[in-house]
Amino acid sequence: MKHVGFLSTGMARAASLALTVGIAGAAQAQTQPVAYPAKGQSSQQQASDDGACMGWSKQQTGVDPAQVAAAPPPKQAPAGQRVAGAAGGAAMGAVAGAIGGDAGKGAAAGAAVGTMAGGMEHRQQRRQTEAYNAQVTAGKQQAMGAYWQAWRACMTGKGYTVQ
Repeated sequence: MKHVGFLSTGMARAASLALTVGIAGAAQAQTQPVAYPAKGQSSQQQASDDGACMGWSKQQTGVDPAQVAAAPPPKQAPAGQRVAGAAGGAAMGAVAGAIGGDAGKGAAAGAAVGTMAGGMEHRQQRRQTEAYNAQVTAGKQQAMGAYWQAWRACMTGKGYTVQ
């Protein structure tokens, strides 16, 4: 395995991808734009136009901001792989050690190896979870960006200045 500084090549690629997704997500992050009446519309007319444009934007894009906001929270990586790895390693080490005449040393060695293997598994699952969460977040941001773009077009068409 080729190492770059203290990161392996694979870890460096994953870090680079996470940074790229983070930057792209920040650039696409959409907050609700603000519409200002440009033709003297009343507040009642603006509220009516806003509601109509929200409905139209939802129909055009297929995005419902209420459903996007109510989406489940990001996934969490499971924990406990180190403990399970240590227990499994200790059991296997005890068996191997008993054959060699010292079950205690075998169990200790097996526990150490099992802990390391469990830690590697945990880090892998954490990376996979983080990548999944980044994809979900990027998808939500892209969907909301399309929705707000449609809303802006609708409100602009109704005579509002949108920022």
